[in-house]
Amino acid sequence: MDYLEKIDKSNIPQHIAIIMDGNGRWAKQRGMERSMGHKAGAETVHAIVEDAVRLGVKYLTLYTFSTENWNRPVAEVAALMALLMESIEEQTFMKNNVAFKVIGDMDRLPADVRECLEGCIERTSKNDRMTLVLALSYSSRWEITNAVRTLAGKVRCGEILPEDITEEAIGKEMTTNFMPDPDLLIRTGREVRLSNFLLWQAAYSELYFTDVLWPDFAKDDLCKAIYEYQHRQRRYGKTGEQVTSTENDDKTK
Repeated sequence: MDYLEKIDKSNIPQHIAIIMDGNGRWAKQRGMERSMGHKAGAETVHAIVEDAVRLGVKYLTLYTFSTENWNRPVAEVAALMALLMESIEEQTFMKNNVAFKVIGDMDRLPADVRECLEGCIERTSKNDRMTLVLALSYSSRWEITNAVRTLAGKVRCGEILPEDITEEAIGKEMTTNFMPDPDLLIRTGREVRLSNFLLWQAAYSELYFTDVLWPDFAKDDLCKAIYEYQHRQRRYGKTGEQVTSTENDDKTK
C-alpha cells in the first residue's frame, strides 16, 4: 500500500517524536559491527528529515542519545559522538529551511561536539519551515528533576509561592518549552516502551510502535504511522461522543 497517497495532507501531525531503535540489531543481522548500524541510522535521519519537511511537519524530535547511553562501552560512545559531528549537515538545514535545536544535558557532551552543535543552532536559528530537535544526553527523569529543582529554588528565594507550581509552571521549565507536545510518538525496532523519553510531554500523544529497524525506516513507514494517527480519535479524557460533537460544531462554524 502506498501510504503517501492514503494520508490526509491537511491533517499532518504538527509535532512528531521518534525513538530511533534498532541500529545495533540491524548491523548484527548483517554480520557488521554496531558502528555500521549507527552510520546507516544517520543516513535514515537525513532522509526522514527531508520527508518530514515535505509532508509539512513543523517539529521533529529524535531521541538520539539518552543519559543511560553514557553507560555503553567507551569506544562505542566515542564513535557515536564522532558520527554525530559528521552527521550535522548545515547545508541540508539551510536548503530545507530547517532550524536545529538540542534538548538534554549538553554539559556532559565533549567540548568539540558541544561547540559544533551550538554553532549549528545559532546559524539555523532564523529558519522556520521545520524545527529538528535532537534529544542528546537526555532523559525525562533528568528533565523533570531539573524543572522541580528550579521551581523549588524560586520558592526558597520568595519568587513564587508553592501554590504557584502548576502544570503550566512546570511545563515552562521543561527543555521543550519552545514547542508543542508531540501529537505522534513513533518507536522503531520492535520494542514497546518509552525508555525515559518525553514522559511529561507524551501524556496524550498517540503512540505508534513498529517492528521496522531504524536503518530500514523509510518514507512509506513514516506515512503509515501518520495514516494510523489520522484514523484514531484523540479524546483527551472526554467521551467519543463529546469529541464527535465538538468536531461537528467546528465544521458548521
